[in-house]
Amino acid sequence: MALASVCGFDFKAGKSKLSLGFGEGFGGPSAVDALAASQSFTVPQGIDISQNLARFTDEKSDVKIHFDHGTTTLAFKFKDGVIVAVDSRATAGPYIASQTVKKVIEINPYLLGTMAGGAADCSFWERVLAQQCRVYELRNKTRISVAAASKLLANIVYDYKGMGLSMGTMIVGWDKRGPGLYYVDSDGERLDGSVFSVGSGSVYAYGVLDSGYKWDLAVDEAYDLGKRAIYHATHRDAYSGGVVNLYHMRETGWIKVSQTDVQELHFKYKAEKK
Repeated sequence: MALASVCGFDFKAGKSKLSLGFGEGFGGPSAVDALAASQSFTVPQGIDISQNLARFTDEKSDVKIHFDHGTTTLAFKFKDGVIVAVDSRATAGPYIASQTVKKVIEINPYLLGTMAGGAADCSFWERVLAQQCRVYELRNKTRISVAAASKLLANIVYDYKGMGLSMGTMIVGWDKRGPGLYYVDSDGERLDGSVFSVGSGSVYAYGVLDSGYKWDLAVDEAYDLGKRAIYHATHRDAYSGGVVNLYHMRETGWIKVSQTDVQELHFKYKAEKK
């Protein structure tokens, strides 16, 4: 409050005076202005961003922007919480850009987010979500629910629908209602479920999950199922690879269980067949 007063923000103003586009403002800044500017990108007025981007994705256009990317991420609920497993490869078309990408965003001790699609989009917006979840906790003296956190992210990215965002994420957490698992994408779609896999390798991961998943898995069995599903996806999908990062969301918060190189898993599972 004191800092806002020093900066000249008017808390009595109930209406924003700030012009977020290229135009004239209507006066001095207010606290509403500061909040709006912190949660939005400033874009030129009178320009339809989605229409402007369409010419780069049109098949008849001479200039094409097509993002080739791939990954494998998965999460599933079971009797002892939620398992989250991801690979760590980042690709730019046929080029492997990195083998050490951290695709699980640690939002807070009771919330996790996964990355699939554009790494920059997922990383940025999930960090914005972490900020908003902390603000909610400070204002309400209680942790935000998993459902509310996922809905908040869906509402944020929906405002930028058609503007080129590429994001398919899972929001995982534990609140008063128990374990929560939601899928959110860059179109603002939001789904509640028990098993999700997102990314180019998800078709292979689903095959393993469908054959081994059940609600009453033991903890060790759940860990192994998560690692197996990611490994088989990396084995068949060229866009997935690196290491398998495994997390377990429990009532007391998330823990990072393991980080295992897929080559190590390859020889381990190969030996089992013999």
